[in-house]
Amino acid sequence: MVFVPSLINSPVVLDLTAETSIVRWISTQGFHAWLVDWGVTDPADRELDIAAHVERILEPLLARLPAPPLLVGYCLGGTMTMAVACRMKIAGLATIAAPWHFSGYGSAAADIAELWATAGPGCRQLGLVPMEVLQSGFWRIDPQRTIAKFEALAAMDEASAARFVALEDWANGGEPLTYAAGAELFDGMIAQDLPGQDRWSVGGSIVGPGRLDCPAMEFVSLSDRIVPAATAAGLASRRDLGAGHVGMIVGSGARAQLWDPLRDWLRAVAVGR
Repeated sequence: MVFVPSLINSPVVLDLTAETSIVRWISTQGFHAWLVDWGVTDPADRELDIAAHVERILEPLLARLPAPPLLVGYCLGGTMTMAVACRMKIAGLATIAAPWHFSGYGSAAADIAELWATAGPGCRQLGLVPMEVLQSGFWRIDPQRTIAKFEALAAMDEASAARFVALEDWANGGEPLTYAAGAELFDGMIAQDLPGQDRWSVGGSIVGPGRLDCPAMEFVSLSDRIVPAATAAGLASRRDLGAGHVGMIVGSGARAQLWDPLRDWLRAVAVGR
């Protein structure tokens, strides 16, 4: 099975510590688990958009495996694995907090569009979209929560504070996006909702939930501010969670809410294939 993280931030959140690593844990549950690392962003790749990451990087990588894999895509990685599962043989697809109907961002989309109108020209010159631009977009979705989490830091015990710092290091680090990937995210997805309108094309073919040819399940958080539940793909098989965007992966309730149900679903698919 292969975990596919978002292009935004590093894949480390899926393998944060020995105690909070969903990848290491599921490797003890009878699966041969792999974790994709998107590597270092090169400005020379400025024209490599999200669709091209799927077609030119992810699909060739998966094609080298000895058998069709089970895919688990997190956040934008889930959006991308949806495209893969429409275009090549996959044993099963599970998406976690993966946006598809970007119109579900509602009024926040206008704030994000304003950010891109300001930052886009500079990003075009760089050939990159720096993490600071992406973080600004996240902060605009829920600015009060950004303040509140740092207020809460003062009351944390040492272990909780260490976990908080590890997560903040992850959230504020990571490689920039290529310019084309950022433009496709902000313009094609958030502004125009191409996936949600069944207009997103990868390698010349439209991709979407209605074109899946494998077992598929989506895990959706009802309290996620980064990827609101309203953006979910609407798969027939869905499990709703009560944890937030990151808490569902590494929080104290992650195993009961996500890890165990994900393992059980993957096992059922593996047995049935």
